[in-house]
Amino acid sequence: MWDPSVYRRFGAERSRPFFDLVARIGAERPRAVVDLGCGPGELTLSLAGRWPGARLTGIDSSPEMIEKASAHGGPADFRTGDVRDWHPEPDVDVLVTNATLQWVPEHRDLLVRWTRELPPGAWLAMQVPGNFGAPSHVLLREVGKRYGVSDVLREAPVGDAADYAALLDGAEVDAWETTYLHLLPVDGPEHPVLRWMEGTALRPVKVTLDDNAWQSFRADLARELTGAYPATGGYVAFPFRRVFVVARTASS
Repeated sequence: MWDPSVYRRFGAERSRPFFDLVARIGAERPRAVVDLGCGPGELTLSLAGRWPGARLTGIDSSPEMIEKASAHGGPADFRTGDVRDWHPEPDVDVLVTNATLQWVPEHRDLLVRWTRELPPGAWLAMQVPGNFGAPSHVLLREVGKRYGVSDVLREAPVGDAADYAALLDGAEVDAWETTYLHLLPVDGPEHPVLRWMEGTALRPVKVTLDDNAWQSFRADLARELTGAYPATGGYVAFPFRRVFVVARTASS
């Protein structure tokens, strides 16, 4: 179960890749814009400022997220749905999916299908975290083995920029990678990288373990993270790699 309040931790750091992604979309007056994996909706609503004349839709699999998104009001239709079942309507000129497809094993097939189904000259923009080889996730998998939860932890669920560029043959593709250096403040007893991971990567573990095992797992991972990411001057430096793709379908 997604917790919108936990996900919103480090909101500025989590939202920056979204704005960097959308900035590379060249659409001027799209008819309809869809955000797949919209989360609590704030970033989706920001698209109304970019394209005020577009029909704006946000879709997420989490009822909790959609409830939060719908509570904002504003010019967007928010609804629950599985990205694997989504097909673009004929007027969808912009499709955005931000930090979502890493959860979908078959997302490469989806990208190919969406590129084919979108109308001519439409834009597809996606961003996924590429930090699965970072110390944070290596340690997560190591601790996970000790607790028997390896089956819910992913080794390398995403490709690199070149992989996706080659995948979307026939579209005009702009693909790149960025490593953000997040300086996370140490403002309490808990390690800030642990608090960051609770918003996303640790969610499957928490759902799998009972409360006692979860607390033990969390404490063990925190000790490992403290060694890998030491605090200096009240901050922890947390490099975070992300992979971006902006593709435009061929014009008719």
